Amino acid sequence: MADDSFELFDLRVEAVIPQGKPIYCGAKAGDYFELKGEMLSMPAGRGFSIYSISAVLPLLAAKQRATHPNDWMTSDAEIACPDPNCASRLRIIRTGKRRFSHAETTAVPLPKENDLT
Repeated sequence: MADDSFELFDLRVEAVIPQGKPIYCGAKAGDYFELKGEMLSMPAGRGFSIYSISAVLPLLAAKQRATHPNDWMTSDAEIACPDPNCASRLRIIRTGKRRFSHAETTAVPLPKENDLT
């Protein structure tokens, strides 16, 4: 069987809280969550606003994948809180790589080599 593996970055999403600015989303300095594969986790007893998570969620799958060095997805890492009156931001940090198997992540088989042409 051919190698069906692929790699994704593990991500840590941290709250960035500017001093002296109004924060309305409930974020506190040091708040974070992690994404490993498709599994999102937070430290016990900590939480995140679903509205803040909704602002960053569409970008996480792209941030997990290798990107071209000139792609803005490679360099841009801070997402504004969706509340225009809130000064917090979410910073997406690539923390490591994890290897996955296609066969273990989907029931859809890889195309046969001659199916690609």
